[in-house]
Amino acid sequence: MNGTEGPDFYIPMLNTTGVVRSPYEYPQYYLMKPSAYSLAGAYMVFLFIVGLPVNILTVLITLQHKKLRSPLNYMQANVALANLFMVIGAFPTTIYSCMNGYFAIGRLGAIFEGFFCFICIIVSIWSVAVLAFERFVVVCKPTGNFRFGENFMILGVSFTWMMGCIASLPPLVGVSRYVPEGMQIIGGLDYYTRETNEPYLMYLFACHIWVPVIIMVSCSICVLCAGKESETIQGRADREVTRMMIPMVITFLVSILPYAFTAWYLFTHRGGDYGPVFMSVPSLFAKSYCIYNPIIYFSMNQQFRNCAITTLCCRRNPWEDDERASSGKTDGSSSSVSPA
Repeated sequence: MNGTEGPDFYIPMLNTTGVVRSPYEYPQYYLMKPSAYSLAGAYMVFLFIVGLPVNILTVLITLQHKKLRSPLNYMQANVALANLFMVIGAFPTTIYSCMNGYFAIGRLGAIFEGFFCFICIIVSIWSVAVLAFERFVVVCKPTGNFRFGENFMILGVSFTWMMGCIASLPPLVGVSRYVPEGMQIIGGLDYYTRETNEPYLMYLFACHIWVPVIIMVSCSICVLCAGKESETIQGRADREVTRMMIPMVITFLVSILPYAFTAWYLFTHRGGDYGPVFMSVPSLFAKSYCIYNPIIYFSMNQQFRNCAITTLCCRRNPWEDDERASSGKTDGSSSSVSPA
């Protein structure tokens, strides 16, 4: 064992010099310099300042405009809602811990932060997987011209939250546990100690990480290789939705998979020789996922962008005429990105 294990924590440093202290009671500046904690805090403040308004706007605008109630928009709003829960529920705790150099609000802070981050990440994973599967069904047509209606997408949204609860609630009732990780200012699952529940973690990696990743990657590859969209307005809308789905999948893989691979390595090499940065950097980087999708959504979805500008500009879009003229030059008519 190349770390120090205590009640409800694991610190990646041997206590040979006697400097190791509980991350619930003392600053952890013996692990990293105080400037590293300040830098992590500044990064989390940036994510909070950006992530809070963009996700609130995404949810409110989708609810306000009935024409945005399509499969893509349902799932995008669901991801934004999950991100919003993480920003509000977890980020203030992380920021406060960075300011103090440890979990100053105690054991409850690690549980609170770990739970909110984990359930929201799982909901986002399954949301992107459901959207990728919807694109596969629409574009590749394995079942003919079947399309997911409103009821199907409501079931899809419910399914993502059900999977999120199944994955994240067990540590709250004694199946594994949430502990500080890395620099001891971030809450996460216990991948480090022998106190963890191995069958639960293996189920977690298999069913809630690798299965949705395989679904989204395989469906995305099939969609990119299909090339079956028609030249109709609906076909153009499908292509725009598909083009938007691909960046969503890529940003997920880039931001979340490093954390997943690191967690898997720590689980399979418990007691190994690694420092606090090894887990902190992937964990902090994974939290940046909360700002990517709203930016992709606004920049690539013309219908949502028009609704957002109309809402922010008191129900008037000052650029609407220019966008219609530009659309008329390229398509001959204005088209929506939301498939019927």
